[in-house]
Amino acid sequence: MTDQVIDVRDLRRVYGGGFEAVRGVSFGVGRGELFALLGTNGAGKTSTVELLEGLAAPAGGRVRVLGHDPYTERDAVRPRIGVMLQEGGFPAELTVAETVRMWAGCTSGARPAAQALDMVGLGKRSRVRVKQLSGGEKRRLDLALALIGRPEVLFLDEPTTGLDAEGRRETWDLVRELRDGGTTVLLTTHYLQEAEELADRLAILHEGRIAAEGSVADVVAAQPSHVSFELPEGYFVGDLPPLVELGVSGHESTGRRVRLRTKDLQRTATALLVWARDARVELRGLDVRAASLEEAFLRIARDAERTRGTEHGDSRGDSAEKEMAA
Repeated sequence: MTDQVIDVRDLRRVYGGGFEAVRGVSFGVGRGELFALLGTNGAGKTSTVELLEGLAAPAGGRVRVLGHDPYTERDAVRPRIGVMLQEGGFPAELTVAETVRMWAGCTSGARPAAQALDMVGLGKRSRVRVKQLSGGEKRRLDLALALIGRPEVLFLDEPTTGLDAEGRRETWDLVRELRDGGTTVLLTTHYLQEAEELADRLAILHEGRIAAEGSVADVVAAQPSHVSFELPEGYFVGDLPPLVELGVSGHESTGRRVRLRTKDLQRTATALLVWARDARVELRGLDVRAASLEEAFLRIARDAERTRGTEHGDSRGDSAEKEMAA
């Protein structure tokens, strides 16, 4: 990238007792790009973002935001970034407008409080005390404060947690507008659809390391698509055309139900339907499904967990998948 706003190289973070939460993470984010960090609980997302925000010093490696070390050169970085933490702490007795004005008083070049509130849909709630806000409204207030200083770089840590479907969509539209205006956005989220909708590129963290990185399309393309159906009575998997000729990379069958994995979905589906037509049979329950970010995420997390399980001689391979599904 010609203008790299965030540059992370071999970043490490160690907590008391020697627990290494971030283990050699490297990535870059260009100006006006939205980069998403994904991962199961404990993968190291928040630990990484806090280092980028300058809230702690790394145990190793280096990080640069807008060309500066965000920890040792905080004065050069802080006025140019906006930060939305997972949970903000506001004085409960202040009104929404008073809270924003107080924050604006501590911010260089702050936008008007009314403008910040209108941006996040809280304009009509300006006179309400913070303690009377819903959880979703408090998240909107968090976002308003992150935007008050017209940031060049915006860090969003789980920004839509607690929002209803309409609020989530409105927040997505606002984030897109900011990105299109040149703001660089680094997002962490548990909502895979959110990353799929917003991210130009993403990285999937697992146990403090990057397990996959690239555009959404690139990460998804590395995973197989699926075709599943019910075999007609009297037919078996061996009666199908050779699976290799169908572009199938693997398959499972349970009773009469067959599930094929393929990297060439159109070829596999077309050949299968031509076979069914020529054999004059019906493939009941036919389901043709392209790979998704969710499937890619679960497979990456599962494979990484199984690798760890093999190394430790245990069988905890499905824990990451169950955690994300929950």
